Amino acid sequence: MRRLFLMLLLIVIFAAGLVFSQSQGSTMYVAVKSAALKSSAGFFANTLQSLALGDTVSVLRHSGKWLEVRAGSVSGWMAATSLSSKRVTGSGYSVSAGEMALAGKGFTPEIEIEYKKSGLDYSGVDVMERLSIPANELLQFINEGSLTKGE
Repeated sequence: MRRLFLMLLLIVIFAAGLVFSQSQGSTMYVAVKSAALKSSAGFFANTLQSLALGDTVSVLRHSGKWLEVRAGSVSGWMAATSLSSKRVTGSGYSVSAGEMALAGKGFTPEIEIEYKKSGLDYSGVDVMERLSIPANELLQFINEGSLTKGE
């Protein structure tokens, strides 16, 4: 039993090392509409530059859920969830940001229409997705409420 556990542990460590080594020094692409390149690894770090969907970055190193990357001549940190190893490209069709968001959720306009026929209303979700709280206001809220900042 112990031998099986050690073998499984070695396989997991090897696989994790393989995944880590493949992304180190690799090219990745911004996979969200807009992503901030930060001065350090953290949500409230200063934004150095904003990158758009499809922009290319070179991965320098990992730190938890953050990647240090180079975008052009600027180096900084980005949340790993904002990046993809595959570039998101258009298919020759013009799509709106809303359609892109629906596709990311697994929705197509046709599926949303079917849901609406059964009485579901997504207008509240659309309103929430348009909300944008400035980072300094969010930080003030967290501090005033004595909340934990997380990462």
